[in-house]
Amino acid sequence: MATNTFEPTANTRFGQRTSEQSADRAEDLLAAMAATPADDPLRPALRDRTIEAWLPLARHLARRYAGRGAQDEDLAQTAMVGLIKAVDHFDPSRGVDFTGYAIPTIIGEIKRYFRDRTWAVRVPRRLQELRLSITEANSTLTQTLGRSPSVADVATYLDVSEETVLEGLEGARAYRTTSLSTPTGADGSMELGDTLGADDHGFDLVEIRVALGPALATLPERDRRILSLRFHGNLTQAQIADRIGVSQMHVSRLITRALASLRRHLSGDRELAEVGSRSARDA
Repeated sequence: MATNTFEPTANTRFGQRTSEQSADRAEDLLAAMAATPADDPLRPALRDRTIEAWLPLARHLARRYAGRGAQDEDLAQTAMVGLIKAVDHFDPSRGVDFTGYAIPTIIGEIKRYFRDRTWAVRVPRRLQELRLSITEANSTLTQTLGRSPSVADVATYLDVSEETVLEGLEGARAYRTTSLSTPTGADGSMELGDTLGADDHGFDLVEIRVALGPALATLPERDRRILSLRFHGNLTQAQIADRIGVSQMHVSRLITRALASLRRHLSGDRELAEVGSRSARDA
């Protein structure tokens, strides 16, 4: 009976050798860069080659954080920044492997990106960090307790008050926002923005309309008719003059006089109202 055995093919062995050679090359470049003085004119080019050799590590770490609300390109760029920092600050004399130094540096840069850039609404950094702690606590406690943890469970785990946990949960709502164009309603025919109230500018006119009635009552009947034809009927002064049987110039004078009388009346009402308000406060 034949047994299934795995024999590495030429392509497989070639791929393994290529990977090993790439790793060796990256390590060699890093060692060469460390041995090159900072003022050596060859160092910038050597630095660029070293960064390029370690790019697969940065891309791999960036992919681990994909699908969390950030663009893949932004994550890759952020990981690149972390890699550059790792290459520039790595000290091989400390006896630490480069990957052991670079991975925390790159991941730290990515986490700072999520903390500072992916919030839809800017909130204090304390709440951003609290949200991360609460998320980690929820994950740990769910496995430990076998159920979703309560606010009290999270507060005990983090050694904070329940009010602090609630504050963190409230602040976490700023991490994601909902578009006003989101369909809503039973049939989805409305958008979320349609359900929000707006300023009704008609309220600004209520007080004026209430005060305007008594003010108009103080005018002669002909003046009231002229104002009605002009501002309600939208007639021109010439058309009003034909209806009233006077000259256009006389209509203009009557309108000016009537409007001045209304202004005085309305201004007097406002002054009386202000006096009454001040008297009430003084009392």
